[in-house]
Amino acid sequence: MLASSWALWRRLRAGGAAVLPGFLAEGEEALLAAEVEPHLRRRPYQEQHWDGAIHKYRETEKLHWSTESQEILRRVREAAFPPQVLQLAQVHVLDLDKTGYIKPHIDSVKFCGCTIAGLSLLSSSVMRLVSERNPQDWLDLLLERRSLYILRGPARYEFTHEILKDEESFFEGKKIPRERRISIICRNMPLISS
Repeated sequence: MLASSWALWRRLRAGGAAVLPGFLAEGEEALLAAEVEPHLRRRPYQEQHWDGAIHKYRETEKLHWSTESQEILRRVREAAFPPQVLQLAQVHVLDLDKTGYIKPHIDSVKFCGCTIAGLSLLSSSVMRLVSERNPQDWLDLLLERRSLYILRGPARYEFTHEILKDEESFFEGKKIPRERRISIICRNMPLISS
C-alpha cells in the first residue's frame, strides 16, 4: 500500500483496506478462470456500465461452482467476513478488457454491504482510493495477479475506489502493465433493503 500520508496509511490499514498477495496458487487461478470463461464468452464487452463507472467490461453473477472452486471461495469468505455476517450467495464476476478501467466511485448500499473481497485473475492492476471529503488523501493498492483484496468500513464508504487505466497503471514509480483482468468478488448483504 502506498498513501498520501503515513497517518492515512495507518488508518486505512487498520480500518478496512488489505491486500493478501499470493492468495491463489497458479493452478487455482487457472481453475477459476476456466470455470467462468464459458459464462463470460457468451457476453460481448460493454463500452460503459449503466452508472458510467466501468468501461470495456463484461460481468455476470455466479451461484453454482465446482467443488474445488467452492473450497477457494470458502477461504476467501473466511479471510474477509466474520462468521455471523450474512453474505450474498451469488458471486460477482467482472471481466475488464486490457483497455478497460473502473472510474472512481463508491458502491451503492442497495447492492452490497460493508465488505467486498476480490480475487485478481490474469493480470496485476492498481486500485486507487481517494477520500470523498479530502481529495488530497489517497491510497494506492497493488493488486498483484492471484492476490485477494478486501475493502471494508471507511475504505468502502468514505473513499472512492477505481482500477487505473493501463497508461496510468504505476505503483511506486514502476509501471504495472494491465492485461485482461477477471475479478471474482464476494460481498455481504446490503445494509438497507431496496
